Order: sequence, then structure tokens, then C-alpha cells
Amino acid sequence: MIELSTELITFLMLGGVLSLVLTGFPIAFVIGSVAFFVGIITFGPDITYHILYSRFYGLSLNYPYLAVPLFTFMGVILQHSGITKDLYDALYEAMGTLRGGLAIVTVLFGTVLAACLGVIAASVTILALIALRPMVERNYDKSLASGSIVAAGTLGILIPPSIMLVVYGPQAGLSIGQMFMGAIFPGLILSGLYVAYIAIRCYLHPEDGPALTAEEVAKSTTLGILTKLLKSLVPPVLLILAVLGTIFSGIAPPTEAAAMGSMAAIILAIIYRKFSWNLVKVASLETLRVSSFVVILAALSYAFVGVFMSAGCGEVVTDLVLAVPGGRLGSFAFIMFIVFLLGMFIEWIGIVFIIVPIISPIIIELGFNPLWAGMMVCINLQMAFQTPPMAMSIFVLKGNVPKDLDVTLGDIIRGVIPFVIIIAFTLILCSIFPGIITWLPQRMIGIGG
Repeated sequence: MIELSTELITFLMLGGVLSLVLTGFPIAFVIGSVAFFVGIITFGPDITYHILYSRFYGLSLNYPYLAVPLFTFMGVILQHSGITKDLYDALYEAMGTLRGGLAIVTVLFGTVLAACLGVIAASVTILALIALRPMVERNYDKSLASGSIVAAGTLGILIPPSIMLVVYGPQAGLSIGQMFMGAIFPGLILSGLYVAYIAIRCYLHPEDGPALTAEEVAKSTTLGILTKLLKSLVPPVLLILAVLGTIFSGIAPPTEAAAMGSMAAIILAIIYRKFSWNLVKVASLETLRVSSFVVILAALSYAFVGVFMSAGCGEVVTDLVLAVPGGRLGSFAFIMFIVFLLGMFIEWIGIVFIIVPIISPIIIELGFNPLWAGMMVCINLQMAFQTPPMAMSIFVLKGNVPKDLDVTLGDIIRGVIPFVIIIAFTLILCSIFPGIITWLPQRMIGIGG
């Protein structure tokens, strides 16, 4: 063992993770390695082994994490069955007469997808495959088209059922059910502001989002459009009722509601004749991949936090945050700034597993509502998906862009900037009016998570 100051250990652990992540190594191995080697240096092998083993094993048996594979399975079934494509076509016919109508449809469709999938890569991929070509071929501005897809697809990690909220809740000691309810209004506000921005931009610059031609409009009747729209809304409405309906009504907590959602997705795939054993195989393998990644990262991060806290590093971080000028508001703003900066370099899941257990006691000490503060962090992480260099949504879209459309990475980055500004504005709005987050959860006090 080597005698090191608490401040130096804090620097080695946090700085080590950030530095090694930039090398491209998988974040789970980075976190586990840093915890192991710093633990050996600080405590010796016996104590380090006890900390790592007990926390790794304990978190691997954490019941709420069962919702991760269930929600993932539900989302992959929907993604590969193609059930939701009819909804985009119906919205396309209904809104195409507006300037920027296709981009608005993309946001609305992305909002519905968010309430069905909960997996951001699936949402962005579906939107890219369905929405990008129609917009580009109708001479939409490429940055507007790509920006609307990235922003709408990223809503899938905020609007429940969201994997991020399932992961965040246990780390912060919060009810997943109440986090689900707390995310609904911020998610819908973001969606509404995205639509407003697109409508205003295309009103001022019609060339950025031209409406459908008179010939295209004449192909559909109002009754036909309405019938198609109502029919296509059946699958997502049933899924939302199966998941959020059972949670809000108190029938089942989120983990059991996730099982209800998976069953509903299978039943819908059978009814719409999209079900096949190959679909089950693909969904099962993807669920296994995602769930294994989440569990091993969760367990190693939990072990990392165990070493971090045992070394007294939590007190160093607490003293630093509380020393920020501006009182408790200044301290909270500093936490949000750190989360934003980390989001540019580390995947959201690493931030949640490492940072949340450290900042949650600080938030309570500052006197903030933990649910409100947690949702503010989750909204903040919306920007992490859209700010390079670690911008998952941007790279998922870029990977699904057909070469003949000639949409560059620069087009996508320019397109997301206004939406990132909208997210920042929403954070301010939720700070001024915290009831946006807390009102609905207060209606369901007593429902477990």
C-alpha cells in the first residue's frame, strides 16, 4: 500500500477514467481497471477484493434491473416488426401540406416511438430509414432534416419507458415509477418546442421545408387519412397503456409493467402478421447483448464507487461543489455543467453509474428535491447524445444515411445545434417551474418502483 492524499486519489480515479475512455477501450473495462489498481494501491489486495466482490455481486442481483432486458426486448420487437411504419405514413399524409410538415411529422413520430421503444439507437435508426429520404428528396434543408431526426430519436432515452430512467433510479435511490411520470411533461415540452422551432423556421424560410405539391395532396381524402391515422395509432396506444397505464394506475411496478409491454409487443406482432421465430431470435440476441453490457457496466461502476467512497473521495467532491460561489443554486449549476461536459466525452450510462451515486448525497445536502434534480440531470443528458465528440445519436444517424443522399457529418452537427439550445432552454424552464417535473409524480405517491 502507498500513502496517498484523498485529493490525489480522487484525481487518479476520475482523471483515469476520463483519460482511458478517450483511448477507445470499452468503458466497463476502463472503470473496473481503475477501481482495481487504485484499490490495490490504496487498500491492498484483501480489502480491495472484498469491496469489489461484494458490490459487484450485490448489484448483479438488483431486482429493478430486470426491467432493462424486458424493455429492450419490447423495443427490438417493435423495431424489427415494422408495426409502427404505418403511423409515419399516416402522419406524412396528414401533415405534408404544411411547410416543414415532414420534419414536424418526424418529431411527432419520434415522440410516439419514444413512448414505445425506450432504446435510442432503435429510435434514431427507424427515423433515419423512414424519414430521411422523403425529406431530402423533397428538397428539405439537409441540416434541418438530419437535426429533426437526431432530436426526435433522442427523446427515446427520456420519455418513458426509458432505459436511462430504469438505470438512473436505483443509482439515486429513486422510484423508477415516479421517474417515469416525472419525465412525461419535460419530454412532451421538448417535443412541442421542436415542432414550434421547425414551424417557425420553415415559415420564415419556406425553402428549408417545402410543403407537398397539390398533386400529392389530391391523392388522399380527409376521411381516408383520418381512418389510416386512427388505425395506425392502435399499436402504440396499446403499448403505452400496457406499460405506463399499469404503472400509473398502480396495477404493477415498472419491472412487471416491462413484462406486460413485452407481451403486448409480441401479441401485436402476431395480430399484424409480423411475428416470426427469426424475429424472436433477433430480439433475444439483441436483448442479451444490451443487457449483458448494462449489467457488467453497472456492477463494475458500483464497485468503482465503492472504492471511491471508501477512500474518502466523496467528501472531496462534496467540498468542491459546496465551495462554488452562488450558494446552492451555484452548486447545482456547477453539477449540471460537469454533467454536460462529461456528456461530450463519456457515454450516458457511464455518467449515470459513476457520477449519480456521488452527486445524489450532495443534492440532498443542498436541499433540492431528489426527483426534480434527477430529472434535470436526465434532461441534461439529452444534450450528451447530440454534442460531439461522444454524440451517439449523431453517429447512429450517420451510419444509417444512404450514400446517394449525400448528407455529411457537418450537415448533421449543424442541424442539431438549435435543438441543443432548445434543451438548454427547457432546463431553464424546469428550473423556474419545478412542477413541470414533480406534479405528475405527486399524483402517484405510494406506487413502487
